[in-house]
Amino acid sequence: MPGPLPAGVYALVDGSAARPPLDLVGAFVRGGAAVVQLRLKQAGAGELLRVAREARKLCSGRTLLLLNDRPDVARLAEADGVHLGQDDLPWKAARAILGPQALIGVSTHSDAEIDAAQGVDYIGFGPIFTTPSKPGAALPDPHGLEGLRRAVHRSTVPVVAIGGIGIDSARQVAAAGARCIAAIAHLCNAPDPEAATRAMAEAFKR
Repeated sequence: MPGPLPAGVYALVDGSAARPPLDLVGAFVRGGAAVVQLRLKQAGAGELLRVAREARKLCSGRTLLLLNDRPDVARLAEADGVHLGQDDLPWKAARAILGPQALIGVSTHSDAEIDAAQGVDYIGFGPIFTTPSKPGAALPDPHGLEGLRRAVHRSTVPVVAIGGIGIDSARQVAAAGARCIAAIAHLCNAPDPEAATRAMAEAFKR
């Protein structure tokens, strides 16, 4: 049973990254990430299950492992939970698949989406700053730190901040009330993902 969402770095393993997913998982775990999410949108169910089971071994006892979008695969892989987007399976359906012990999070971008997600274990909120990770995606304008503070005040569950967050802004995001700082490009594309994760974790704690 994973328990509450731990504070710290929430590292996303993106399928478009140049490095193999499991190499990134290992680097993020060694760097001290609190949570690792597998976000392999193009992987088939069988391939995702294989990677998730190996990732579970790497994370075991050190870092929570979540899967993006696939509660069925998360259950088979014995992952700690799942993260859902606005167009994914409703979170209550994911809870029915995974049971009460799983960690479930939902992406939010507005007050209405925050309100609808209350009852999950955490919400993702963003983008906080301009992000390079989703070129061409229909994202709202960056909310900034003030928008993050409002989201934290509005939500009854922990908030994971995402969108353009780097080492220089990690402490400000933590001070605004985020439980975790999520990063994709800043970690996946770093020359040394392990060192980048460690630096971001240290900046978050300062």
